[in-house]
Amino acid sequence: MNDAASAPTPAPAPRRARVRAPELIGKGGWINTGGKDLKLADFRGRVLILDFWTFCCINCLHVLDELRELEEKHRDTVVIVGMHSPKFVHEAEHQAVVDAVERYQVHHPVLDDPELATWKQYAVRAWPTLVVIDPEGYIVAQHAGEGHAHAIERLVEELEAEHAAKGTLRRGDGPYVAPEPVATDLRFPGKALLLPSGNFLVSDSTRHQLVELEPDGESVVRRIGDGEFNEPQGLALLPDGRVAVADTVNHAIRVYDPVSGAIELLAGTGKQWMQGSPTSGPAREVSLSSPWDVAWWDGRLWIAMAGVHQLWTYDPEAGTVQVAAGTTNEGLVDGPVAQAWFAQPSGLAAGGDRLWIADSETSAVRFVDRDMRVHTAVGTGLFDFGHRDGEAGQALLQHPLGVTALPDGSVAISDTYNHALRRFDPATNEVTTLATDLREPSGAVLVGDDIMVVESARHRLTRLRLPEEAVRVEAVAHRTQRAATEVAPGAFRLDVVFQAPSGQKLDTRYGPSTRLLVSATPEELLLTGGGAGTDLTRELELNPEITEGVLHVSAMAASCDDDPANEYPACHVHQQDWGVPVRVTEGGASRLPLVLAGLDQQ
Repeated sequence: MNDAASAPTPAPAPRRARVRAPELIGKGGWINTGGKDLKLADFRGRVLILDFWTFCCINCLHVLDELRELEEKHRDTVVIVGMHSPKFVHEAEHQAVVDAVERYQVHHPVLDDPELATWKQYAVRAWPTLVVIDPEGYIVAQHAGEGHAHAIERLVEELEAEHAAKGTLRRGDGPYVAPEPVATDLRFPGKALLLPSGNFLVSDSTRHQLVELEPDGESVVRRIGDGEFNEPQGLALLPDGRVAVADTVNHAIRVYDPVSGAIELLAGTGKQWMQGSPTSGPAREVSLSSPWDVAWWDGRLWIAMAGVHQLWTYDPEAGTVQVAAGTTNEGLVDGPVAQAWFAQPSGLAAGGDRLWIADSETSAVRFVDRDMRVHTAVGTGLFDFGHRDGEAGQALLQHPLGVTALPDGSVAISDTYNHALRRFDPATNEVTTLATDLREPSGAVLVGDDIMVVESARHRLTRLRLPEEAVRVEAVAHRTQRAATEVAPGAFRLDVVFQAPSGQKLDTRYGPSTRLLVSATPEELLLTGGGAGTDLTRELELNPEITEGVLHVSAMAASCDDDPANEYPACHVHQQDWGVPVRVTEGGASRLPLVLAGLDQQ
């Protein structure tokens, strides 16, 4: 036998990372472990991936889907632990986290960290963030944002080889314990639609089906779908009698015919839209990104494209889709549709001369008018939320997922994280509360003088009589729990740190491969340095007269496989948006580093 052929393959050189991973802490406790509390020592010998997420965040949901293949392929060497780190007050409720773990079919242990204790220990700055820990308990990489599964896959293979050679790799079953299934007709329903027959059609999201119910809203007529849907959400009746379905996790729009039972693909390729992909064209040839709701308005099907913070439209005559509003930047900016910013639009309703929008991450209700301009009716931005009635400029919502146009021109709001049904009346510019003690209402449909509310976390439809007068509730206001970064006034340097993952290089074939967009809330916080550019380093000047605010940073970099022998290297886009709360104070930091992609820790 040839000696060279029989010699063992040398293990990769040990990585230089020697940063010990902090302990995992969370007062909410562990989920999906059968009641067992876990410590870092319990994962020794395995590659541990910490996924810092919160269930309101669409990018976090994308990462959950990205990790599923890696989780299955390396199930005997890799353990993923979800570190639930809430943004909204509702997300700090333990039962809400338990519900979200089931709703989004998280098949690994999750630690509920309502006080962000572990988030702070690991110096995390953005949702989602992935931290890779080697079998000896040392941090080896950190990735912010989505789209890093390919880099983590390569790193996992290197760590497996290295620690198998060292004898420090332990194979076997992980600590995941599946919860007991619960028998209900609906499981985390998303949206509902009143059919011409008088029956209701409901998207049964967690079971990946549609369910038709009798007019009582309870008795099941039929279940629809056998593998065609993946967490469907929004429903809209089309002029031809068919129903458009936002097939959210399949990144597609399908149509269902209630008469024939046929299900067809209307739009989408089944792949998630990424930066650089086409934004218009034949509907089945253009990728979409987590469509969450649909509505027929102004002769077109409008799509709430939650995954990229935009509205798209489908033109039935041309058979095409295109971007209709939004820039993909996350935030709250009104004006012409091409310049507007949204933040995870999740609900749509046609209301005469307005298309109403539940813009969930800004806790806002907004609308598009016939002049194709975007306006905000209720809401102020990404970090202000609560439950407060009154004049619209002062009223507060908390992550609404649904809007329902009412006959008098007002709009009912499924105020999801406040467990309430609210109403905005353009005639009085007032917000009132119609009902409380709902459980995560995610949509509602008008039925005569009643309104049928989708109580998603109670797995049912609930019929309410629309009252003549709203119920007043005690006002509560909140800001996001993330601690503010203390920064110095005046000259300030922003560094977005990016290093192409191992085996890749920056793609400069067609010009600069990076982009940086900077803005602030309030706008007066930034004296200079705002706007777009290609350099990932930016000199800013902060206004000393503004003591608190939020820096909004959006960064993108493109990299390709660095293999001269490969004529067609695979290319990847790395993108992340940050909203960094800052407090301007003498003695604060004069530099803010943000990590865009995974860096091997040195």
